[in-house]
Amino acid sequence: MLELEHGFRVVDVHARLEPAESRRPREGIGNPERLEREMHQAGVVRAVVSPDDREQGYLKANNAVARMSVGRPLVAFARVNGARDPGEGAGSRLKNIATSRRDFHTSPEDIEQYAYDDRFVGFKLHPVEDGLPDDDVLDRLADVGKPILVHGGSGFPPEAVERRFLQYDLPVILGHFGAYPLQREMMETSIDLLEQYDRCYLDTSAVRYRDPLERAIIEHPDRVLFGSGAPGVHPNVAIMEILTLDVPEDAMKKVFSNNPVRVVEELAP
Repeated sequence: MLELEHGFRVVDVHARLEPAESRRPREGIGNPERLEREMHQAGVVRAVVSPDDREQGYLKANNAVARMSVGRPLVAFARVNGARDPGEGAGSRLKNIATSRRDFHTSPEDIEQYAYDDRFVGFKLHPVEDGLPDDDVLDRLADVGKPILVHGGSGFPPEAVERRFLQYDLPVILGHFGAYPLQREMMETSIDLLEQYDRCYLDTSAVRYRDPLERAIIEHPDRVLFGSGAPGVHPNVAIMEILTLDVPEDAMKKVFSNNPVRVVEELAP
């Protein structure tokens, strides 16, 4: 694919690596060399990466992604899981009463170890896939204060993100505008959250719709961060979705670089 010409310094807050070749759905997916090549084609100079789904904990996968990031324009977020059901119904509440953390779930000690390991610059949470961490783990996340990227969507809507994470004093990046897959009402709800929470941010990965993207950038130009969603979306495509918006060039510069760097300092030059 031809390199994309745009003139912006672009950094990406939402990409994935799959360290185990046997788990890649097809050749090249999740491969660090391919991701680095596609980033170069698109003009992305640095990206946050985290591992793909696991059923029995993320210690090995997190460490593998951190190793793959060394010497590349990649910075690692440690993926965090938990024993609690993310649902809001009576069944979920009853289940959570009887559920406790197991050996493969992230512990407060794990959070502290990741936080003070220079290889990790933040945390990724996907409550629907991985469960919710318990209060002790969330308290430790707040104590260390590193940014967290939360995968929001139909199984964990913006209201759940507000209740579970936005009460803590730490940067919260709501992936996919909190609306995966393509839930426009949830996108609008997530934008509304920016009025109430100064440390809430939205990433643009897999948003697709122009209207909510333009609304968020115009109303909250300092709170929208570029995320590609690679390898599921080629970075070229993700960047073009921003370049074709009807927003000022200065606002695009903020989305592509200034805002992400303010939240994740390691993305700076």
